[in-house]
Amino acid sequence: MTGSLSSDVQSRLQWSLLSLRLGVFIVMIMWTLDKFVNPGHSARIFEHFYGINGSTDVVAYVLGALQLILMLAFLAGIKKRITYGVVFIMHGLSTLSSYNQYIDGFNNLLFFAAWPMWAACFALYLLRDQDSKFTVK
Repeated sequence: MTGSLSSDVQSRLQWSLLSLRLGVFIVMIMWTLDKFVNPGHSARIFEHFYGINGSTDVVAYVLGALQLILMLAFLAGIKKRITYGVVFIMHGLSTLSSYNQYIDGFNNLLFFAAWPMWAACFALYLLRDQDSKFTVK
């Protein structure tokens, strides 16, 4: 009985981690594609949230290409310590750089969605060895 319970819990854990990985990927891939579809938006984000001025379309395309590689590796579960860690750090920087939006929280409610996603990134990083459903070995 214990073996079957353990197997059932392991299966549910793997499906849960897959769902977290897919959810994080969906959000992050949209931000990645935005760098190609609307590079000017990326420049405005870098300026407003990170204080980085003078970003060009080429910078957005290069960052987008690097982020696309990262996100595809993340989705496939390749080099999880690195890819899950970098996604956790990237999303954390994004979440923390939006501190002004949290001060006026009721006019910026959507920014609060970043916190549970950051928690999902943290859970994925901590449980990366158990996240094996549809990953590249």
